[in-house]
Amino acid sequence: MKRLLWLLPCLLIALLIPFLLGGSDMWQRLASFPSQLLLAMLGMILLCWLLNAMRLRLLLAERARQLGRIKSIGVVMATEFAICATPGGTGGPLTLMALLARNGIRPARSSALFAIDQLNDLLFFFCAFAGILLYGLFHRLTPNLENMLGLSAVLLLAGFAAIIALARYHRALIRGSGHLLARLKVRRARRIHLARKLLHFRDALRDSLNLPRRRLALIFLLTSAHWGLRFSVLYLALYGLGADIQWAWTFLIQMLALSAGQLSLLPGGVGGTELTSAALLAPLVGKSTAAAAILIWRAITYYFYLLAGGPAFLLLAGRPFLRRLMRLRGG
Repeated sequence: MKRLLWLLPCLLIALLIPFLLGGSDMWQRLASFPSQLLLAMLGMILLCWLLNAMRLRLLLAERARQLGRIKSIGVVMATEFAICATPGGTGGPLTLMALLARNGIRPARSSALFAIDQLNDLLFFFCAFAGILLYGLFHRLTPNLENMLGLSAVLLLAGFAAIIALARYHRALIRGSGHLLARLKVRRARRIHLARKLLHFRDALRDSLNLPRRRLALIFLLTSAHWGLRFSVLYLALYGLGADIQWAWTFLIQMLALSAGQLSLLPGGVGGTELTSAALLAPLVGKSTAAAAILIWRAITYYFYLLAGGPAFLLLAGRPFLRRLMRLRGG
């Protein structure tokens, strides 16, 4: 648990960024923010957890019986907590695999489910960005918005190119990793064990992709509903502060800010996310409004995930697994 203490200065620094940006005017804007809207935004996050739990059960198919409805929500909350508490969200798949394994679901299957989940996310972002690009073609854009569109296009195309290359050349990747491990003097038995795990993962991924099309379509609809709600938080924060900005531009700002935050190698992208969103949002709505909106947005979509997901993580995974997760992250 001592490794968690170093997170506190990082979180405090991230909180200071909006305060330094907005100054005293930010407090006035926060005081006038509608409390009903804030409660509605918290309710949206609860609905996001429910949608993700439904998505998890659909991906598990007949194995969903091994995971109760209430427990599936807890698994989602614990996994989201691990994603927010570790750099790059690396603790998310480890937590999901560990919790599902306790309910009789093999790691190869759970890792394949996580991969399918990420593919659905990427497909949603691609579709949403295509819609925003079409919207931008028929509207006059500032140079700042044009740069955001260009950078977003590069990120999405790079992600799709990496997935296509991985799918096409996965056999060469497995062989290449075996040669690399041999050069690193990893024992042959260990190399065979790792190769079998990769093959089990490939087979589980293929089985998941062979689910009925109607089920896959429903999973994608749940994915779209989840991200649509979560990426509306910043827009609603700005709306409650009286700012006039299109939802499409808040979507791009969040997408770029969260991507930049991952490069900071800090849990939840703290610091990098706040700085990037401030740089993109302040020219559009002003410093004080941008600072207040960023503080509300991060409180709802990051700090609330830690506060609510932490107890769920400790209840389902326990402190020993949390300590092991922190050691893996720190090592």
